[in-house]
Amino acid sequence: MSKSLKDLIASDIDLVFMQLEDFGEVHKIEGKSITIIIDNDTLVTMKNGNILGVAESDTLIFARTEDLEGEKAPGSALNVDGRECTVDSWAENLGITQIALHHTRMV
Repeated sequence: MSKSLKDLIASDIDLVFMQLEDFGEVHKIEGKSITIIIDNDTLVTMKNGNILGVAESDTLIFARTEDLEGEKAPGSALNVDGRECTVDSWAENLGITQIALHHTRMV
């Protein structure tokens, strides 16, 4: 029996994109250790393209949607490695979540 496209994509997420040896890194998100990809090169491209909502962003991360506790709205707090950040954008697509965030500044 052949796999569905959805199954193939899910397999690619684990076998290709989230590999610790190649792209993925383990970080604590909301206190849970998960594999993420930090891609600030894409963030720079998004900023140069004037993508709405990311002008103040410091970091762009990708994670398996199933590893996260649920979608957070822009302006929500997200704890990354013990540091409070603010979500600028949150997009889910084919099992991967893209999160642009900025570090909360201490006054």
